[in-house]
Amino acid sequence: MRTPYNSNQSPRVIIIQKLYGNFFNDDTDLTFPKHRFKKFIKDVVLGTIERDEIIKEEVNKYLSEDLQLTNLDQVFQIIVKSAIFEFLYKPKVSSKIIIKEYLDASNFFLEDGQTKYLNAILDKIAKKIRTTNA
Repeated sequence: MRTPYNSNQSPRVIIIQKLYGNFFNDDTDLTFPKHRFKKFIKDVVLGTIERDEIIKEEVNKYLSEDLQLTNLDQVFQIIVKSAIFEFLYKPKVSSKIIIKEYLDASNFFLEDGQTKYLNAILDKIAKKIRTTNA
């Protein structure tokens, strides 16, 4: 039996919310409430913000010329950036787990069509990054 997905417990949902606040709402108050994965959440949020330019370069390398990150939905951009950060800097976490967790989290923010598109993009980028950096 599948347990219901609780958005309040998901570290990826919290990561998306924090990054969205930082990148699009000028939210400079980055406080991290008590959470079982607080260290992980903090690492990914601060790492994604700190390495934003490197992540943008990676995105441009792997997405086709006709697709620009800035043309995508803002939440979509955040998910792609944070996933790329994890592909690059969290090598012990399996690509499949990263993709699955972000897809589960994206169900709270995106429509089904966007989630399928996100799956395709993350899968393509994960394969290229993980084989290049292996």
